[in-house]
Amino acid sequence: MSEPAANGDVSILIVEDSSFNRLVLKKRLAELGYTRVTEATDGVEGLTALERGAFDMVLLDLEMPRLDGIGVLEHLHAARGAAPPVIVISALTEMEKIVRCIELGAEDYLPKSFDPPLLRARLGAVLEKKRLRDLADQRLAALEAELESARAAQLDLVPRDFAAIAPPGLSLHAAMIPARQVGGDLYDAARLGPGLLLACVADVSGKGAPAGLTMARSLGLIRSAAALLSAQGVAPDPAAILAHANDDLSRENESQTFVTVVMAVIDAASGTGRIALAGHEPPFILSDAGARVMTGLSRQPPLGAMEGFPYRSDPLSLGRGEALFLFSDGVTEAEDGADGFFGRERLSDILRPMGTAPPPEVVRAVLDAVADYAAGVPQADDITVLTVRRA
Repeated sequence: MSEPAANGDVSILIVEDSSFNRLVLKKRLAELGYTRVTEATDGVEGLTALERGAFDMVLLDLEMPRLDGIGVLEHLHAARGAAPPVIVISALTEMEKIVRCIELGAEDYLPKSFDPPLLRARLGAVLEKKRLRDLADQRLAALEAELESARAAQLDLVPRDFAAIAPPGLSLHAAMIPARQVGGDLYDAARLGPGLLLACVADVSGKGAPAGLTMARSLGLIRSAAALLSAQGVAPDPAAILAHANDDLSRENESQTFVTVVMAVIDAASGTGRIALAGHEPPFILSDAGARVMTGLSRQPPLGAMEGFPYRSDPLSLGRGEALFLFSDGVTEAEDGADGFFGRERLSDILRPMGTAPPPEVVRAVLDAVADYAAGVPQADDITVLTVRRA
């Protein structure tokens, strides 16, 4: 019985040193409708053929000169590339080697009798698994493309023209590196009046698309509250902005998503202002004397935890040349792959010599230090840093 015409589109590589076996196998394949067949006489030729062309399947002999079937599979396993599925051609006495081939990634094995019904069944099953894997890869690629588009859109939400934002007398810089394509961190900086600057860093609980949506929502709430309060003609208090955003986020928060925030409003002329924490890491003050953590700040719950919570702010003062450094816990909780965390002490050590450095240099120094510490370990959390310096 002939196979569907679609079999003629399947490209098969036979790697077999016996010319008789190659001939018999090629004939059996033709009877089943598989006509796109390439031959290799040993493992070396087989690897060369795989490098030069694309195949839907490999029929691989176990015993061959120069490089046997196990050697070919070891090479493909080490390369970790997109190799086609492999069916091992073997004698029934080689079961131990067959098991080793399966461990190295072979899909199945085929006795050298090349029985047509068995050959048809093995080829059909392996090709169906390949079709499903290819379909999954296509869908994954499409999903990753969508997430990358969402990541780009998310990064477009946060400000990047820092020179235009900072009022005269202040300079600032910030950076956000999501752990996944879409992250839950955010930062914002906005000029609220001729000499007022709002600066904040926030961290949404969780990762991925849900955290990214909450991030965008939180950013909108913060901006709308700041604009509303600024329209009243007074310097907005960070506590009032947080209270407004919190009430909205707390309503019907069935997912129990929380947002930690550190927010400051600074007067550029005097360097004074207010700062509020909502479940967030306290910031650092940088000066020519080094770096110190701001202490004594009111500790309050994150946004989304309790509707109607009366948030408070604390006084903030930046002297000439001093800077405010805000960050998310993705910095201090960066991992090195050996159960170690970057930590606040290491962050303090990095910031200490940056007491008078421009904000972009401070941001870059911290990000580089975290990257060096992680040493290639996949990023477990979003990383966000922001620096405001008074001239």
